[in-house]
Amino acid sequence: MSKDLAAVPEETAPRRNFYGRRQGRPLRDSRRRLIETLLPQITVTIEPGKVIDPAALFAPEIKQHWLEIGFGGGEHLAAQAATHRDVGLIGCEIFLNGIASALSHIEADNLTNVRIYPEDVRDLLPALKPQSFDKIFLLFPDPWHKARHASRRFVNQANLDIVASLLKPGGEFRIGSDDPIYIGWSLAHTTRHPSFKWLAEKSSDWLVRPDDWPPSRYEQKAIRQGRVPHYFRFRRV
Repeated sequence: MSKDLAAVPEETAPRRNFYGRRQGRPLRDSRRRLIETLLPQITVTIEPGKVIDPAALFAPEIKQHWLEIGFGGGEHLAAQAATHRDVGLIGCEIFLNGIASALSHIEADNLTNVRIYPEDVRDLLPALKPQSFDKIFLLFPDPWHKARHASRRFVNQANLDIVASLLKPGGEFRIGSDDPIYIGWSLAHTTRHPSFKWLAEKSSDWLVRPDDWPPSRYEQKAIRQGRVPHYFRFRRV
């Protein structure tokens, strides 16, 4: 175990196989400090047999609760939290460098309406109270290009069932991707799921990023490299 990884709270240690990196290059001292001091204050923890009510994680004036699955560097998460101070956001990310980046945004903008789950989101989702979220985001996830790795893609029947159970009726599920394989895969699976209605009416609805959808570093990198991001919005029916 790396020295940086050891800084993650012990109670959030992984409990299943995770396919991907948990850490990149060593963290700067300022970001290690955030991992050691700020992260424990805002970490969502799982207690066996107990349901996590998002409302209990935030101040009473928080009126809505949003969930971001795999927030990368935290740019979208922090921008949404800064714009919507009356919304409580739970961000899930297992990559330590991304967590540290998000913490730097949280500290810089004094965001008190963000909580972080720094482990495999598949452990958290079943522990959350059903119909608790108004919005759930899945932005630029790992597409797992090879066919033999397709089972590792987050968008599948079982996970869509869970997402649907966590959204309030009328809630919104957003998926962003720049990968042609994942674009087709996620659209096919989600449009045929009975709990979701695709909100697009014209091509600009999925080719132009909505004004209330802040960009992330991964999206900007994709655009620089000539890939075309797609933006899907689904209503929970």
